Amino acid sequence: MTRPTSDRVRESIFNILAHGIEGFDLDHARVMDLFAGTGALGFEAMSRGARFCQFVDESAAARGVIRRNADAFGIIGQVKIWRRDATVLGPCAPQPGFDLVFADPPYGKGLGEKALASLVSGHWLNTGAVVILEETIKADLTPAAGLDLIDERSYGETKVWFFRFTG
Repeated sequence: MTRPTSDRVRESIFNILAHGIEGFDLDHARVMDLFAGTGALGFEAMSRGARFCQFVDESAAARGVIRRNADAFGIIGQVKIWRRDATVLGPCAPQPGFDLVFADPPYGKGLGEKALASLVSGHWLNTGAVVILEETIKADLTPAAGLDLIDERSYGETKVWFFRFTG
């Protein structure tokens, strides 16, 4: 079942990206949307100037929604839709890394922490990349080495962590 990020949380995330993270510029960024679901976070980033988004979701239904939306928005050539377990990404192929990553896993299962570790160990992140994890407010989190916490916010039962990848 897909649980989309609420409009309030999504708007807050993008306000923080635009005004609260020194040195970050969404314009022309390469974005990865893990546990993409409807793809709302990745599509929002694209609408705000990102040049590419790789959506990752295991669900065929979710990937179908993302594909239809990318086609409807006329950006199918600027996205990649990948069937993969976001907690086991493997090594990054020789390509540019990512500047911004959203991870919105099913709450309370520890999948976000595993996905962050997979990003770092697979060398998916550019130095200075921003990684945003949305989880239940009750979640305990130990981020992977190289991810420095730069902000965190709570919205009802949802908590959002913002990390900067220092390499």
